[in-house]
Amino acid sequence: MLTRLLVALTLFVPIAAASAQSDLDGFMARVLARRDENWKKLQQYVLEERETLRVDGAVGSRLYGFAREYSWFIRDGIFVRSPVKADGVTIGDAERRRAEDQWVRREQRRDARRTARGLDGVEPRFVSSAYFLEFKFDMGQYALAGREQLDGREVLRIEYYPTKLFTEGPTRPNRRVRERDEDVQEKMNKVSLVTLWVDPAEHQILQYEFRNIDMDFLPGRAFARVDGLEASMRMGQPFPGVWLPRSIGIRFEGTLATGSVSGRYDIEYYDYKLANVTVRVQ
Repeated sequence: MLTRLLVALTLFVPIAAASAQSDLDGFMARVLARRDENWKKLQQYVLEERETLRVDGAVGSRLYGFAREYSWFIRDGIFVRSPVKADGVTIGDAERRRAEDQWVRREQRRDARRTARGLDGVEPRFVSSAYFLEFKFDMGQYALAGREQLDGREVLRIEYYPTKLFTEGPTRPNRRVRERDEDVQEKMNKVSLVTLWVDPAEHQILQYEFRNIDMDFLPGRAFARVDGLEASMRMGQPFPGVWLPRSIGIRFEGTLATGSVSGRYDIEYYDYKLANVTVRVQ
């Protein structure tokens, strides 16, 4: 009897584990589908943006930094990022118009390059910035890490161990360069961890955080070394049922020939408005 029970347990555990992983994979497929829906909705809005950067030296002395504010609007079908303030100083009308014209020309060139390659038109820059971590559905690479509270909601904390987070994009024609790139990409995947906080009722990501645990394999360490890198994004709900990016934060630590450095880069998105009142929010 005991032998039969042990055999049954031996068979049941891997089956149960496989079933749980399958359920989690199905759940995450719906979560990422919801994320892509948000991505499409984001292109229907204009917004205000606040951008800050600070880089400090070994003893906390400020080496570099800025604080800038922008307003987004549409001109001739192009989303334009218009500078409003720089380090607290209001940008003059003439300077702002020059910056807007330069932005439009860059976007037109960018769109022409994509069209020449047979690709779709260019998405607004704030969309690609907000979704800088464009990870794909990756079956079998998710783990339920627990349940938590976030923004007053019951959420699931899910860890994602990527296998193809850094394998997108065009390949290099030179074989040796291509093999080197592929080797770096594989190692980047192995040392990366993405943590997601998901509202299970809405299949909605409320926050995700990216960490590179160890990057000793990167080339050029004799001149510069990345000691730590973290990036996160928080989602907000500016309109009922509409989830859009609220903030992005990047933290890094490194070592140069002159000593250690650390820094933080933050973007805040706020005051969302429909780009065109005739556009229907799906």
